Amino acid sequence: MSKSRTAVEDLSEDAAREELAALASQLAAANTAYHAEDAPELSDAEYDTLKRRNAAIEARFPELKREDSPSDQVGAAPADGFGKVNHAVRMLSLGNAFEAEEIAEFDTRIRRYLGLADDAPLPYTAEPKIDGLSLSLRYEGGTLMQAATRGDGAVGENVTANARTIDDIPVTLSGAPEMLEVRGEVYMSHADFQALNARQAERGGKTFANPRNAAAGSLRQLDPQITKSRPLRFFAYAWGEVSEPLADSQMGAIRRLEELGFQTNPLTALCDGPTEMLAHYASIEEQRATLDYDIDGVVYKVDDLDLQRRLGFRSTTPRWAIAHKFPAELAWTRLEAIDIQVGRTGALSPVARLLPVTVGGVVVSNATLHNEDYIAGRDAKGEAIRDGKDIRVGDWVQVYRAGDVIPKIADVDLSKRPEDAKPYAFPATCPECGSDAIREEGDAVRRCTGGIVCPAQAVEKLKHFVSRAAFDIEGLGAKQVEQFYRDGWIKEPSDIFDLEKNYGAGLQQLKNREGWGEKSASNLFAAIAEKRTIPLGRVIFALGLRHVGEAASNLLARHYGTWDAFETAMRAAADETGTAWDDLLGIDGVGAVMARSLVTSFAQEAERASIERLVAHLTIQAAARPDTEGSPVAGKTVVFTGTLERMTRAEAKARAEALGAKVSGSVSARTDIVVAGPGAGSKEKKARDLGVELMDEDAWLALIGQA
Repeated sequence: MSKSRTAVEDLSEDAAREELAALASQLAAANTAYHAEDAPELSDAEYDTLKRRNAAIEARFPELKREDSPSDQVGAAPADGFGKVNHAVRMLSLGNAFEAEEIAEFDTRIRRYLGLADDAPLPYTAEPKIDGLSLSLRYEGGTLMQAATRGDGAVGENVTANARTIDDIPVTLSGAPEMLEVRGEVYMSHADFQALNARQAERGGKTFANPRNAAAGSLRQLDPQITKSRPLRFFAYAWGEVSEPLADSQMGAIRRLEELGFQTNPLTALCDGPTEMLAHYASIEEQRATLDYDIDGVVYKVDDLDLQRRLGFRSTTPRWAIAHKFPAELAWTRLEAIDIQVGRTGALSPVARLLPVTVGGVVVSNATLHNEDYIAGRDAKGEAIRDGKDIRVGDWVQVYRAGDVIPKIADVDLSKRPEDAKPYAFPATCPECGSDAIREEGDAVRRCTGGIVCPAQAVEKLKHFVSRAAFDIEGLGAKQVEQFYRDGWIKEPSDIFDLEKNYGAGLQQLKNREGWGEKSASNLFAAIAEKRTIPLGRVIFALGLRHVGEAASNLLARHYGTWDAFETAMRAAADETGTAWDDLLGIDGVGAVMARSLVTSFAQEAERASIERLVAHLTIQAAARPDTEGSPVAGKTVVFTGTLERMTRAEAKARAEALGAKVSGSVSARTDIVVAGPGAGSKEKKARDLGVELMDEDAWLALIGQA
C-alpha cells in the first residue's frame, strides 16, 4: 500500500462521504476560477493534491462516488481571442486509476454493467497516454475544414489556421468518409522542447516548464506564423462525428486512421483482460525514459465499438475507457514555510512552501499538507504515519507527484532537521478574520467560524457565485470580484445587482478604473441585467451551499421545479421530520449530510436574509423538463428493487430517466411504480403496504415499449 493511501484507508464511510462532498465543492470552484476566469484560487500543487485525494477516496469507497465528482470534470473553457466551436460530439475526459487493483475493478464494473460472465471474452486496447493538448480535426469531403481544442468538452477554440501548419496533420485525405472528425493529441518531442527553450532564452522570451505547456502554448497562438515556427506533432487516437463507421473495433479504427495518413502510436496493443493490460502497462513504463515524448500513463478502451455504444457515458467520462496513471516521482527539498489558506466553506488548508525543485520535469514550489494531523505525523484515528515523524519548517522533505501531477510530502529526513526547528502549531484562529477556527468531532478539517464576516469566505463565495456553472456574468470574474469587494462595492451576491443603482455614477466611476473603459463598463452592467433571469439549477448552485455541487443543484431543481417550491420545502424540512424531510431524503442522490446542509442554510437567519435579498432581484426560471412526449412514465417516480435479469440496474435507471421518470432509491407515498425482480425484499413489502403499483421486469419493459 502506498503511503499516500494510508490516511484514506483509515477513513470511516461517513467521513469519506463528507470529505468527497467538500472536495467536489472546492474543486468545482477552483476549476471555474482557473479555466473560466484565468484567476486560479489554488496553486497547481494544491489543486492537484485535492484532486488526487478525491480520486484516492473514490477508489477506496467506489459506492460513494458523487454525481458531481471532480474526477468527471472536463478541461478548460475557450479563451478570449479565438472563435468558438461547438463540438457535434462532446470531447470528454477520462477517469483515472493509479493502482493495479483499480484496473481489475474497471473490468469488473464493465462486465457487471454489460451482464457478462467473468470468463467471457472482452478485449481492450492499451495505448500510451500522451501528455499534450487534445485537438479535434473536422474533414468534409476529404478536406480539413476546422480544427478545435477540447475547451470545456462542449465548446472549444477554433485553431484551424494553426493546425494546418503542423506537418503530422494532413490537409487532405483520400478514401475518407464524407464527414470525419479525427481526434488526438498535439505534443512536442523532448529534443524539440529543449531546442525551443534554448531559442526562447537566447531571445529573452518565455521559456516553458515542460513539453506539454510548450505544445499548448504554441498551438493556442493568435498568430499562426508563431505556431508554424514551433515543432508540433500530432498522434491520432479517436474520432467524433463520422458519416460512416471507420471500423467495428477500436483497434480497427486506429489502423484505418493510419491508412488515411495520420500518425498513430506504435505502442498501442490489443489486450485480453486485466492481466495483459497490466503487462503492457509495465512494458510501456519500462520504455518511458527512452521515448522522445512525454506520457503520463496508459489508456485502456473496450475494443468492441458496439459494446462502447452500449456502455455509453457518464456526465463527462466514457464508461468504456480509463487512464492508468504512472506512479509518483520523488525528489528531496527544503520546507521553507507553512501557509494557511481559507476556503469558501471556511476550511483551513495548510500548504507547504518549498525550495523549488524539479519533480518529473515540472518545477514544484508548493505541496499539500492535508490537515493538522498529517503535519503532526498521525492519521484521523491518532495512529502514526511516516513512522510518527512530524513535519517542521526547515525540514528536508521528500516530495512526490502522484500520477505525475500531484505534489505531496511523503517523508522527512530527520538527519537534516535544524536544531532550532519547532513542532508546527496549527492555528486555532482564522488568519483572515481572527475568528475561532474549530474542528468538529469526526472532521479532519478545522474551519473558520466567521462565516460572512470572514473576508476569505465572503470573497470565495462571491467568486463561486459568478463562476461559469453559476451566474456566469460576462466581464465579472474572480479578479473583478476581488477588486469590487476591496472597494466595498459588493459584500454579498445581491449587491451585484445593485451596482449601478447604488453607485449612481457607477458607469462614470468604473470606466475610469484601470482595465476598464466606457464600453467594458457598460457591457458589464448589461451582462448583470441579463442574468436577472436565470434557471433554477444555476441559482441553487450559485448559493455555494456546503456539499451541494452542480449536479446535485440540477437534481434538486428538477425535483422541485420552481424556486418557491424549493424554498418552501427547505424551510418545511428544517426540523428533519415530516413529509418535507422525507421527500428531500427520498431524492436519489441526496443523502443526510447534503440534506442537513440545505435545511441548515435556510434556517440561519443571516444566510436566509442574504438569499432573500438576492432572489428579490431575480426571475428564476422553472427547471426544464426533458422532451418525453408520448412517454408512459414521464414525471413518475420509479424504484427498482431485486435482481433484474434482462438488463443491469445501471441500464434500467438510464432508460427510465431518458423517458422522463425519476428513479429513487427508496419507496414512499410519492412513488408511482416499483419494478420488483427476484429477491426483492423490504421495498416490495413497503410498496404493497402503501398501495404503490408493482410490476415485474417484463411488465416494465412492455410499459416503456422495449419488451
